[in-house]
Amino acid sequence: MNWIPAYALLLFYITIITYIGALNIQTLEKQQKKHRVIIFAILTILPLLFFKYYNFVNSNIKELLSIFHLQIDLPGLNWAIPVGISFFTFQAYGYLMEVYYKKIEPEHNLLNYILFISFFPQIASGPISKGINLLPQIKAGRTFDLTKIIEGMKLMLWGMFMKVVLADRIAIYANTVLDNYEYQNGISCFIASFCYTIQIYGDFAGYSLLAIGCGKIMGFDLPNNFNRPYFAATITEFWRRWHISLTQWLTSYVYIPLDGNRCSKARCYMNIFITFLISGLWHGANWTFIFWGWLHGMFQVIEKITGLNSTPKNKWEKIFRISLTFLIINFAWIAFRMPTISDTFAIYNKIFTNFNGTLFLPGDKTTIVFIMFALLLLLFKEITDEYFPDSFKIMNSNYTVVRWIGYVSMIVIIMLLGVFDAGQFIYVSF
Repeated sequence: MNWIPAYALLLFYITIITYIGALNIQTLEKQQKKHRVIIFAILTILPLLFFKYYNFVNSNIKELLSIFHLQIDLPGLNWAIPVGISFFTFQAYGYLMEVYYKKIEPEHNLLNYILFISFFPQIASGPISKGINLLPQIKAGRTFDLTKIIEGMKLMLWGMFMKVVLADRIAIYANTVLDNYEYQNGISCFIASFCYTIQIYGDFAGYSLLAIGCGKIMGFDLPNNFNRPYFAATITEFWRRWHISLTQWLTSYVYIPLDGNRCSKARCYMNIFITFLISGLWHGANWTFIFWGWLHGMFQVIEKITGLNSTPKNKWEKIFRISLTFLIINFAWIAFRMPTISDTFAIYNKIFTNFNGTLFLPGDKTTIVFIMFALLLLLFKEITDEYFPDSFKIMNSNYTVVRWIGYVSMIVIIMLLGVFDAGQFIYVSF
């Protein structure tokens, strides 16, 4: 409402439609229920389709008709996309499906349901919660829990560090090079793509930790959204670790209804492609997102055909497979980042063919220092969390001095950087 007050009516509309829809579905017979859920599902996702994809469809129809020298001037949609529409729409739609599949009873208390859809820590960028998990917590009583508050504050501190110190610093290099790639060589473009790969992780995982930590302070347990995704040895495993709540939503309401893997191999592979094309479209109305989704679908199918989706046999194979998976993900993120398909392939071409010229370095050397410091700390924390989960916990150390040195150091660095140069969260755009 602070941004565009009228968009609160859109949130209210989706809330009321799914609230009434769930109550309505519960009282119907099987065949009636099936027809009604389709109607309510369409009514739920219609605002998302309109706001997010109208201009995309409109522009592509114009381009297609221009081939035949035809012209239809449909009015363009100049409104900004409502903040969080993809997230709260998917959460509302998921609740409707949970009621339809009898996983939960519909919520009769309207205020409880309104809070479920518009729970403020997660409304803008997730995680996408399920009714079966969050609604019982909303209805249950809560008491002051010091342990949860401390845990929540630690999560928020690390989330803010990932956002302000890591993502926002490394974005300086990524944005400077990728926004002006025509003047950069292939090495600079490759390093910038690596920076963006780290930036989007620090930015989105940082937001998720802030949301989860904020919820925990108030007594709510929100779902974990990231599990060290860049340690994945396959693309399939990557999607079990990255944006976990979206992966679970797509699995439950796209992949499984398409019959998942309970069909022929060819059909299963097609189901994977469809699921990840929808994942790409969910992120944005642009051919680059569709191509990004297609890449992830294609590599998962290749893994299944070749048997490379299995667990690596030894540590050297695992290191190789993690490195290869990271490179594939890194090149896919280029498509996600660039504004057009032609820009994406121009970057690919530069990386593989243009080795002339000098490496771009930021003029401000302190930026490099902060980037290296944040990267090393992230790498240290990720490795210890992955392979030594019971050791090397700075913020959970048994030694009070060690813990407080960690707390104060991170707070000071966040304040020094964030107060003067805090960037927008990337996933607010989606």
